Amino acid sequence: MTRRLSMDQAVELLERELAPGQRALDDLVTEDLWLAFLRFSQRLFDVPDAPDADGLLFQYGTHAFDGPPAFTLDLTRQFEISDGEGDHGHYVQVHCELKYGVTPALKALGSFDSWFFHDAGDDLEVWAQGLTQRVAWATIHKLKPNEIRVYQEQV
Repeated sequence: MTRRLSMDQAVELLERELAPGQRALDDLVTEDLWLAFLRFSQRLFDVPDAPDADGLLFQYGTHAFDGPPAFTLDLTRQFEISDGEGDHGHYVQVHCELKYGVTPALKALGSFDSWFFHDAGDDLEVWAQGLTQRVAWATIHKLKPNEIRVYQEQV
């Protein structure tokens, strides 16, 4: 039987995957960070036995949530948290947020999101490959983010 990890370890594990070894974090390009997120995405966590309890979200767009407009690629893992009776309580999301300056090429990409759920019977590699075959990937995969932020929030 495979040992499942505690959701409390998720941020630390993602940060460890992002640790660049011989390269400085600010030398990494989008593709390096995406591959690290995919390694993190393959780890099994102890989640409730409920549909969509462990999901991945790939989303991007130009936003000005907490400052000047920025093109943001948000790689998110979402875990369901159950209450004491085993019913849905809330979700916890672990984000790897990549921010870039706004250029005409990035702004032209608009916004996009795609979900993957581990229990849905889909293949993670097929989902990931589909995302990297999008036209947007050709624009962003070699870019260096201006900012990389890893954080957790309750939603």
